[in-house]
Amino acid sequence: MSEPLHIAFLLFPNVTQLDLTAPAQVLSRLGDARLDLVWKTRDPVMTDAGFAILPTATLAEVSRADILCVPGGFGVNDVIADNEVMAWVAAVGASAAWVTSVCTGSLILGAAGLLRGYRAGCHWAQRDMLPLFGAEPVAERVVVDRNRVTGGGVTAGIDFALTLTGILRGEAHAKAVQLSLEYDPAPPFDSGSPDKADPAIVAAVRRRTAQLAPTRDDDLRALAVRRGFS
Repeated sequence: MSEPLHIAFLLFPNVTQLDLTAPAQVLSRLGDARLDLVWKTRDPVMTDAGFAILPTATLAEVSRADILCVPGGFGVNDVIADNEVMAWVAAVGASAAWVTSVCTGSLILGAAGLLRGYRAGCHWAQRDMLPLFGAEPVAERVVVDRNRVTGGGVTAGIDFALTLTGILRGEAHAKAVQLSLEYDPAPPFDSGSPDKADPAIVAAVRRRTAQLAPTRDDDLRALAVRRGFS
């Protein structure tokens, strides 16, 4: 009997929890699959939503996975600066059948050298950072390029996971999962992308992000150089 499909999510401080929990909920319904939330220790990890998530495994306990998934969040730069974590991402990604991410998690994949020459998605506010790591940015909710599957910002994690479910288990299975979750979005406002939102709202979001992480992009550029990208 074959082993269950092993899915490893990187869990890290200041992760955007929905980047992780939304696709985890969908992929948990693949059937014959085992899901791990992986960090350095099994201690609770604080998310950017102000509550913690408990890892199920440590980096040392997970040396390979069939699917690697990396979420994003304000903790991305700290992950990229961490040699131990980045070595794990690079090693697990090198042997994984599927290398995936949600939101700014694609920047971690890129910094680990896993997106060179690949098309990739990212949150709209940092999509332009992907070329730092040799990736081609794409303004889509889900981007599939060979065995790399990357989602756009936050809520695109659901679409990403359903897309991957369809690839792995077929369209009928993916549709059944979608129905079981009653994923039938009808947002109260049509302001979910910078192309649709009022320019004043886009500017306000950018200002708020700059207040929360004023050196984020500059630090990322420096980290790209440190990681050997130019």
